[in-house]
Amino acid sequence: MVDMEMKNQTEIEEFILLGFEDLQNLQIPIFLIFLLIYILTMAGNLLVVVLIVTDQHLHSPMYFFLGNLSCLEVCYSSTILPRMLASFLSSDKVVFKSICLLQSFFFGGLAGTECYLLSIMSYDRFLAICKPLHYVIHMNGKLCRHLAYVSWLNGFIASSMLVLLMSQLIFCGPNVINHFFCDIVQILRLSCSDIQLVSMLLLLFSAAFTLPPFVLTVTSYFCIISKILRISSATGRQKTFSTCSSHLIVVTIFYGSLMTVYMLPETSELIELNKSFSVSYTILTPLVNPLIYSLRNQEVKEALRRVICKYFTRH
Repeated sequence: MVDMEMKNQTEIEEFILLGFEDLQNLQIPIFLIFLLIYILTMAGNLLVVVLIVTDQHLHSPMYFFLGNLSCLEVCYSSTILPRMLASFLSSDKVVFKSICLLQSFFFGGLAGTECYLLSIMSYDRFLAICKPLHYVIHMNGKLCRHLAYVSWLNGFIASSMLVLLMSQLIFCGPNVINHFFCDIVQILRLSCSDIQLVSMLLLLFSAAFTLPPFVLTVTSYFCIISKILRISSATGRQKTFSTCSSHLIVVTIFYGSLMTVYMLPETSELIELNKSFSVSYTILTPLVNPLIYSLRNQEVKEALRRVICKYFTRH
């Protein structure tokens, strides 16, 4: 009876995303910056995917997972940036609850998938450097496909369970989200229903999708670095480390910003700092991934050179 009265009272169907409201005078410059970031992110990641698909020299487990990561970054950016760009061009900050939950679904699914993909890539480098004789046996095409499928599937199954439960919640007001995207934690704070079950499930999934991949990643790189330090020649150490340095940089940026965001205390003084770090792992990481992998990877640069030469030869 109480729930019915609450529902009949004021059930909210719209949220207001404040975004970067404190930078009101810089809306156009910020719009142009984020538009450029979006274009470069899409172009860079799609280029990596095309190179991996078309160049036979890149048909290996490491590049298979890199292609998956680039596809994920394209989806990641497209989940957040278009809505943000639209809000810069208009004063309309309103977003329907259904659209907000849909954004949360894709964001949560992609974030969970990325955690596992990054850890699988770490394990791939561990096998290649520390267990080279067993690498071909362990990292065969079938296993690589299964690992990728499981990463994508688990991420979106967990996200769908969360969003399904959230869709049953009642929102009575306020309806203001002080963020630039529909963050699940921010949405839950606005509900006037009992959120204990959803909060517990969110905590469980957050732990399951961050702690095991993070531990696997750290363990893999601990073994890799130990192996590299035992190499006698400086040239050998440098050459071996170069095969995994790009991935190590990406992992550090992603986990560093992600952990900072969710470990910062929720105070009004730190909310803007929270949003700044959120920009790092939601917008900047998808941009720098293809740059890091292409600029620091000789095989990718060679593949790009071959594609360009082939194109100009035909024309």
